[in-house]
Amino acid sequence: MTKYIVQGGKPLFGEVEISGAKNAAVAIIPAALLVDGVCRIENIPQISDVTMSLKILEQLGAGIRSINPHTVEIDCTHIRTTRTSYELSRKIRASYYLIGALLGRFGQAEVAMPGGCNFGGVRPIDQHVKGFTALGAKVVVEGGFIHASAKEGHLKGTSVYLDVVSVGATMNIMMAAVMAEGNTVIENAAKEPHIVDLANFLNSMGANIRGAGTDTIKIRGVERLTGGSYAIIPDQIEAGTYMAAVAAAGGQVLVKNIIPKHMDCITAKLVEMGVEVEEKEDTLLVRRTNRLQKTNIKTLPYPGFPTDMQPQITACLSLAEGTSLVTEGVWSSRYRYVDELKRMGANIQVDDKTAVVEGVDHLTGAPIQAYDLRAGAALVIAALAAQGRSEISNVQYIERGYEDIVSKLRALGADIRAVDEPEESESVAGVG
Repeated sequence: MTKYIVQGGKPLFGEVEISGAKNAAVAIIPAALLVDGVCRIENIPQISDVTMSLKILEQLGAGIRSINPHTVEIDCTHIRTTRTSYELSRKIRASYYLIGALLGRFGQAEVAMPGGCNFGGVRPIDQHVKGFTALGAKVVVEGGFIHASAKEGHLKGTSVYLDVVSVGATMNIMMAAVMAEGNTVIENAAKEPHIVDLANFLNSMGANIRGAGTDTIKIRGVERLTGGSYAIIPDQIEAGTYMAAVAAAGGQVLVKNIIPKHMDCITAKLVEMGVEVEEKEDTLLVRRTNRLQKTNIKTLPYPGFPTDMQPQITACLSLAEGTSLVTEGVWSSRYRYVDELKRMGANIQVDDKTAVVEGVDHLTGAPIQAYDLRAGAALVIAALAAQGRSEISNVQYIERGYEDIVSKLRALGADIRAVDEPEESESVAGVG
């Protein structure tokens, strides 16, 4: 096991290059199963969730060829099984995308119940199942596996209304429907940038998807998808995390390789807090010199403030002047990290979905541990801003979604390093 040692109190200066979007990559890689031929995927982030996704495809019989650290060629022409490895699938949440992809291409799928982050709330897949069932599949859970099979050997287009706006369900149903017979309409669809990215990937391989990025997605089924090349969009949440790090620690950083429009929901709140943000074509210059100011935040589906930025912004607000309210409007609970911030001197009270954040003058370094991916990022931000030394354990969660975070922060002047943690150290049970 590894932990991060952070000596805080140093402002950040320089430039940081944003990697490909984790939330797009973990759907686009399974979507390669739909392609009868070789697809080349570029701008892939070097993170553990991607590594695991590629291993799962290889286990299914896909040919994986690494061109360089950020480009792979995937050939799913000769898939030999539609049953995934239990051990591999349960390690990442995004393994559920394999259901839609395998069902869409082969009419059947056996995928182990997904794992990944557990931040205290239930993350059901009932909307996924609703969509698969509407398309003509039978779905049952047995022996730790989700078994899905098309009742008539192939899926049929239909209309699906999602009871709640679900990113995962929108993407999974989209994959299942691309080769279904006839037309499919997904209503009350999620609109996140990575949904548009998945649709663009599938369209570049021969799919016929319209309306991605709106609340109604229309899919005309095609007979087959063929190969091609596609580059994944930059990671909105990684960019927001580095912006939040500058907000908390101070300094000035040029955030490069981003789509500024995707950042609007994050930028607007940081500007409210007193952070200066200058937008250029594919960069944002982020500067913070004065103390942060209070604000209220409620997470909402895109284009609202993203739930995946809630812990990071809360870490910033713990240092802001005044009292802020943070309301989680997407997941039932993801405040497990608050107790870790309290170890550092933060004054935060949680009541159900709302956190009352009373800003303090400073945080102090402490031994802290990550409970999930974005909470881990929040603790890194807090440690960068804190006075003194922090030790962050369970960093495998952080490395699920942030490429080379230690090196990127060190290049900005942060005093952070990764060290091996002794085996006897306390750890948190669960999967990364």
